[in-house]
Amino acid sequence: MSQQPLLHRVGNARRSFFERGATPVGIVPDTILQSWQRCLRGGLSVDAQPEVEPLPDARLRELRERQQKLWRLARPELDGLAADIAAAGSIVLLTDEDGWILDAEGSPGFLDKAGRVALMPGVRWDETTVGTNAIGTAIVEGRSVEVRGGEHYFAPHGILTCSATPIFDPYGQRVGVLDISGDARLQHLHARVLARQAVAHIEHRYFDAGLADCELVRLHHDATLLGTPREGILGFRGGRLVAANRTGLALFGLEHADIGHAPYAALFDGPLSRLHDDGALIDRQGRALYGQLGEGQRALVRGRADARPAALPTGSRRPAATAVDATPLFDADQQRALDRACRVLDAQLPVLLQGETGTGKEVFARELHRRSLRADKPFVAVNCAALPEGLIEAELFGYEEGAFTGARRQGSTGLLRQAQGGVLFLDEIGDMPLALQPRLLRVLQERTLSPLGGGKPVQLDFTLICATHRDLDLAMQTGDFRSDLYYRIADHAVLLPPLREHPDRAALVAGLWTRLGQGRELDPAARAALAAHAWPGNVRQLCACLRTLVALSDPGDVIGVDALPAQVRHPAPPAPRPASAGDGLEAMTLAAMREALAVSGGNVAAAARALGISRSTLYRRLGEAAHRH
Repeated sequence: MSQQPLLHRVGNARRSFFERGATPVGIVPDTILQSWQRCLRGGLSVDAQPEVEPLPDARLRELRERQQKLWRLARPELDGLAADIAAAGSIVLLTDEDGWILDAEGSPGFLDKAGRVALMPGVRWDETTVGTNAIGTAIVEGRSVEVRGGEHYFAPHGILTCSATPIFDPYGQRVGVLDISGDARLQHLHARVLARQAVAHIEHRYFDAGLADCELVRLHHDATLLGTPREGILGFRGGRLVAANRTGLALFGLEHADIGHAPYAALFDGPLSRLHDDGALIDRQGRALYGQLGEGQRALVRGRADARPAALPTGSRRPAATAVDATPLFDADQQRALDRACRVLDAQLPVLLQGETGTGKEVFARELHRRSLRADKPFVAVNCAALPEGLIEAELFGYEEGAFTGARRQGSTGLLRQAQGGVLFLDEIGDMPLALQPRLLRVLQERTLSPLGGGKPVQLDFTLICATHRDLDLAMQTGDFRSDLYYRIADHAVLLPPLREHPDRAALVAGLWTRLGQGRELDPAARAALAAHAWPGNVRQLCACLRTLVALSDPGDVIGVDALPAQVRHPAPPAPRPASAGDGLEAMTLAAMREALAVSGGNVAAAARALGISRSTLYRRLGEAAHRH
């Protein structure tokens, strides 16, 4: 397939940049433009011939011996990729952390052609030596990079199209780069994906033997991915995160630089021992992560009194890769809503989810991400109501070093940039402070971000999902939410109905119990009582109740009505006029809060837990309502 449009565009960009000294923003990717600028500042003359000489054979053997572990773990991927891509005239390369090529496999014809520009073992392909190239630029950027044809700094390298991904060890240290290179005259549509997948397998193998003195946890939102290279892996020592793979980091919006700094308590709500009980951990956003203790933890057990690797406390259940999923089942209407919303999201248009607290807006958003074209990219969830008000701007937009008192010495990228290439989920968007809304609007309009304290504007690339339990029409009327921001985020709105309007609550209870019951059984009367309850906290409250029933029983037990919470066994009489959909989301939310307070006997903490919100939010919302009336 012809690459003429790309050749023409890149040719214009090169003439603009190298001959006229202009900055061709938008003509080539920002990553390429920034690399050209680094090379120019570093004194590389674009008209010069890069002076590279392969290492002598003895030095290359030394280099390979020092990288024996990397080479051994990468070898299966090199062999597999070489066989797959040789027919397409491509090659796969492995380098060390500094860009020295250790190995090259693939098409014999293209190996010879690449050798003419010194793309061969024993040559260092870093930016300072050979200018803009996928290997060297990926090292600088710390992420996957593709460099096509004339995007390379030096003209002779224009025969290449290359896709490179850095390889990190469990401790967040770069140990190498994997690169797929081919003929620039051809399209290489899947090279970048293949390189990333291969690196995921290599990084996963680093954990196969476990880590010394480290509590290793394997987890994911999707239990079926446990035991695969797509699982997240976190290692803790002394209550601090000391090791992780990139999937594990992405689950929490972390970066490799956070390894060694993030405490366990900042990530999870509850002890690691909870994995023994129900095969799941709850993170600080209330999401269930299903998992199992990894080899590193079993190594710890072996080190204590020669315990058997499989030894667990009596009566405990070993979490397995078949751990159940506690997310609600989507009925036929929700499946159709998901399909429609996914088409909108894939068209780069924002989706707005509206519904009462606990109706599963984040679950819906995560399922949208899973079905979307960006499923292999980050999903970054931001609770706009939970961020500290004084720091919300810094947390969202990032900041430069010294931007304010208490700022990290190296600055922060901010949550918006963590979603780069993927999906940004702004939960409780209706609770975002009014003063911050204009800046978010500007970022969404321009898709560029300037960190606090200065710094160069950053081009953003993410699709947007927002969610709120508030009636935004009412919020706009009262001046609490900007109408221009609303129209920017609400191209497609999805209303998630409350649990009381579910067409078959009995089937929903049965489906959730199948996933959560862990060998227990619900008798028909208990099932009927659970289905008949109003559940003001919606699906979240129902799931919490079911998990509590599991925690208070043993496998094989039959759970009857007497085991149910008092408010389920003896429901309160209905209010004279319950809030309905016609009252708007705000009225329904307040009604749910008041019912939760009534059920809990006025215990604000218990009511907030049932609703899945903070006590401060409950106080604030009820206080605002009282003030209005």
